[in-house]
Amino acid sequence: MTKNVLVIAAHPDDEVLGCGATIAKHVDNGDEVYVIILAEGVTSRDVKRNPQNRNVELSELANAAHKANKILGVKSLTLHNFPDNRIDSLDLLDVIKVIEKFIHECRPEIVYTHHSGDVNIDHRIIHEAVVTACRPIPSQLVKALLFFEIPSSTEWQVPGSAPFFAPNWFVDISNTLPRKLEALETYATEMRLWPHARSLEAVTSLAKWRGATVGVEAAEAFIIGRNLVK
Repeated sequence: MTKNVLVIAAHPDDEVLGCGATIAKHVDNGDEVYVIILAEGVTSRDVKRNPQNRNVELSELANAAHKANKILGVKSLTLHNFPDNRIDSLDLLDVIKVIEKFIHECRPEIVYTHHSGDVNIDHRIIHEAVVTACRPIPSQLVKALLFFEIPSSTEWQVPGSAPFFAPNWFVDISNTLPRKLEALETYATEMRLWPHARSLEAVTSLAKWRGATVGVEAAEAFIIGRNLVK
C-alpha cells in the first residue's frame, strides 16, 4: 500500500545527508515523498557579504535543492525562508504552526527529521517543533516518527552536552546509495573535501559502516521516536 512520507529538514542538503537513500527507497516502493526545508541556508555565513551576491547564492542553493530532490524522485519540495542558524530567534509556536500546516496538507504516515542532540541549533529547534507537531492526539495522522543523523553536526556534539545518537532503526540502502551520492553532488557549494565529515567519501564510509553494523552493504541509521502499528 502506498504511504505518504514527509521529510522535515532545517537546511538544503540536510534532507539528502540525513535520509536521501531512504527517500529513494520509499519512491522505488511506490510511496509519495514530500520534503520541506525550513531555513534558507545562506545568510548566516558572512554578514559582510554583498546582498546582491547573497541573493544569487540563495537562488543557486534553491536550484540545487530542486535538482537533488528530482534525482531522488520526491513528489514535492517546499523551501521555506526561516533565517539560517537563527531559528531559535523565532517563537517556537510559529515554527510548530508551519510544520502542522504541512502535515495537514501532506497527510503523512511517516515523518523523518533531525536528531535532538545535533550541534546545529536549527536542527535542535526543528526536532523539538516536529515532536510537538506530531504529538499523539487521537486525530494524529503520523504513525511513525524517525530521527536521522547529519554528518558534520550529529557526530560533532561532545559527550554529556546533549543526547547521543544511538540508532535503533536501520534501512538497507545498498541499491539506492548511488542516488544519494548523485543528489549530494548537486549541492557542490555545501559539500567539502575529504577528510571533512561532509564529503562524499565520508558519507559513503558512514553508509558502509552503518550497513556493516547490521550485516548489509550500506544503510542509513535512525532513532525511532514513535511507531504505532494497527
